[in-house]
Amino acid sequence: MINSILKIQYDRAIHQTKNLIMNDVNKYLEKQESLPTFEEYMEDRKVFIEQMWLNTWLNTATSHIRYAEKKDYLTNIGLGISNLNKKDINRLFRNEIREVEVFPYEAWLRTKLGENKEIWKKRYEEKREVYLLKVEEQMELEKKRKYTVKFSYYIEQLMEKHYEELFLYIRYLTGCNIAVEIDRNGILLSSMEVTFEEYLSNEMDMAYNQFYFLEDRTEAYENLMFQHLLDFFPTWVKDKLPTRIKEEYEEVFDSSLSNSFLLEVSAPLLEEITAEFLEDLFPEYIIDLEKLLDIPFDVEIHKEIMEKDRQRKEQKEAEDREEQRRRKDEEARMIEDIFGKEYYPPTSRDIKYVLHIGETNTGKTYQAITRMMEANSGLYLAPLRLLALEIYETLNQNGVPCSLKTGEEEKLKLEAQHQSSTVEMFHEKDFYDVIVIDEAQMIADKERGFSWYRAITKANAKEVHIIASLHAKNMLLQLLGDKNVEIHEYHRDTPLQIEMDLFQLSHTRKGDALVCFSRRGVLETASELQRKGWQVSVIYGSMPPEARKKQMQRFIEGETKVIVSTDAIGMGLNLPIRRIVFLENDKFDGIRRRILSSQEVKQIAGRAGRKGIYDVGRVAFTSDRKKMKYLLEKKDEDLYGFTIAPTNAVLERFQKYSNNLGLFFYLWGHFKSPEGTKKASLAEEVQLYEMIMDTMVEARMSLHDLFSFLKLPFATSEAALRAQWKINMEAIVENKDLPEPKIKSDSLEELELSYKSIGLHLLFLYKLERRTEAYYWEKLRGELSDQINDHLKAGIKGKKRVKTCRKCGKELSSRFKFSICNDCFYRT
Repeated sequence: MINSILKIQYDRAIHQTKNLIMNDVNKYLEKQESLPTFEEYMEDRKVFIEQMWLNTWLNTATSHIRYAEKKDYLTNIGLGISNLNKKDINRLFRNEIREVEVFPYEAWLRTKLGENKEIWKKRYEEKREVYLLKVEEQMELEKKRKYTVKFSYYIEQLMEKHYEELFLYIRYLTGCNIAVEIDRNGILLSSMEVTFEEYLSNEMDMAYNQFYFLEDRTEAYENLMFQHLLDFFPTWVKDKLPTRIKEEYEEVFDSSLSNSFLLEVSAPLLEEITAEFLEDLFPEYIIDLEKLLDIPFDVEIHKEIMEKDRQRKEQKEAEDREEQRRRKDEEARMIEDIFGKEYYPPTSRDIKYVLHIGETNTGKTYQAITRMMEANSGLYLAPLRLLALEIYETLNQNGVPCSLKTGEEEKLKLEAQHQSSTVEMFHEKDFYDVIVIDEAQMIADKERGFSWYRAITKANAKEVHIIASLHAKNMLLQLLGDKNVEIHEYHRDTPLQIEMDLFQLSHTRKGDALVCFSRRGVLETASELQRKGWQVSVIYGSMPPEARKKQMQRFIEGETKVIVSTDAIGMGLNLPIRRIVFLENDKFDGIRRRILSSQEVKQIAGRAGRKGIYDVGRVAFTSDRKKMKYLLEKKDEDLYGFTIAPTNAVLERFQKYSNNLGLFFYLWGHFKSPEGTKKASLAEEVQLYEMIMDTMVEARMSLHDLFSFLKLPFATSEAALRAQWKINMEAIVENKDLPEPKIKSDSLEELELSYKSIGLHLLFLYKLERRTEAYYWEKLRGELSDQINDHLKAGIKGKKRVKTCRKCGKELSSRFKFSICNDCFYRT
């Protein structure tokens, strides 16, 4: 007995099964070639019908009976389901209802169809007739389909055979459109050799044509060509088709060949050939296309015209290629003549070279300077103004008169035979008994390296002392070749000890130097330390050397207990540092942020543990201690390759060909430097040149003078300084006084920019030999330096940005990388 829950769905399943059986009867009958008996049907389909009933019943019941009702049903028949999930309950329910009574389909079907043979026969005849009509229709459709495929293939072959004829006609129509378009809209062409492709893109972008065309002209012309094909193609095809193809069409479709059928079959092929026509037209000259307007279309005439046009274009392109080849050859000859072997070191000078090679803070510079002080004359070449100033003061304090010359600053001693300079101020004609070249590993620097190369290879002295790190040794020896070279290697007496614990700002102690890699980072860290009660010195690259020296002096004398610095601290600054702390492990190098190199880590860390003050130098990191320890301890790979840059001799040879500095930069870019060298990019010089290119500055100034002004050493990254440089250049060629630098002092940033502005002004004054004026501006710059130092001494002011732990609220360092403190982190 079926309960009430199942009864409703049982009846529904019977109704659906009846419909399915009647459909099955129809399909069975229509495929029989002769009338089968009802009994034959039942014998053939019994198993299928019973399976159909079971599937219908199970699916109907499972789908339409609710989940709760299934649970009730299973419980009522005594099955335990408390531990079963929904999927298992559905499966169990389906199994339990499988044995339901099969509805008496045979009796029902016999009553409906089987008992009356006439009804059975009539049904057979009706279904068989419909079936045979359907088969006939399908055969007819298949016949048409096969013909359509065949017809499409024939059209494709026809288009391929007559491609040129079709193209000539489209070329003619396109040329007519172009001629009308140019005339109607007053379009101006940039030259007589504008191609169709350029006409559709570049020419339409020009200011005097943009009024007329803003849309995509390529797509517009492609659509236009396609429309032309649609218009004339049916008539054209009918003229080309053989009679048998047309007759076959009439036989298959029982009508004449229609244009609609032709276009329906041909449209995809026409789209493809349109794209090909467009590609073929792209390289043709507009002047060759627009003239077609006046030439009535005739296949042979237009074919002859096209061939002549193409021959003329090919000849022109061949001439252009030959001209390009000639220019390339001329360019290569110019490059060889101008640059030649300028960058190979000389071999004739009898000079003693002394290499002072070693780690940071090992006394290399001291030994070299001591030898220079003993000589009758000497020159010290430094990487930084501050180091040049330090050596200048050291020599004068030790009774050795010494002058200072750094480009934007001159302090001349009349009786002096010694001079301290930045490396860029080196002049190869000046002779000295001893020349000292500091930080010579900088020869590998991509922008400044050539200054070291020039100083080393062009030095005019009895002795040249070269100070460099260990990894520069082999490259320097290779550069000096078979010269008389004496080598002194230096190693640290004070060992470096890496601390186990990661550094936090609260761990700061007296004698610490905290290093980060941006001015902002230095000032923020210094400000935070000052709020915690520390007296702090700060050092960063853009700081005036005088202010930097005073900050260093405060640390040396104990007025400040801690120093916060950029990596400028690693370049020859000897300070009583107990511990170097890396607040960051990466830096922005002008292009991207990158991890510090091994040499950078060594250079900076080596400043810890000043000899004679500390027995050990300590180094700490704020993160990634294992990796940073590896960088500090790994052996550096030897330097390979040094940087070359244009010399005066190169400029002089270039002037035999041209005075156009733009051409010089172009040739420099195409010059392949000797193996083992790198070219200076001259990016800063090019940036400045582009500001005065094709102006009165370039027209009135000699190439040599202009290039020397382009190489003035100032911060070209500052837009205000670039603008000042340009104004000064204009004043020089117009024979006017140099505009005075603008001085602002409301903030530390304004003071620093004003200091740089005066520095640039001094570069121009010294360049123009106007030393009297320079003395006034040097004094004013010194006053600005004092103001900057006073700002730093008073403390870095600014609104405190408090960073706190999001869990416990504890105040965190602004440099702390995470949102929760270490205590909260380890508790989780």
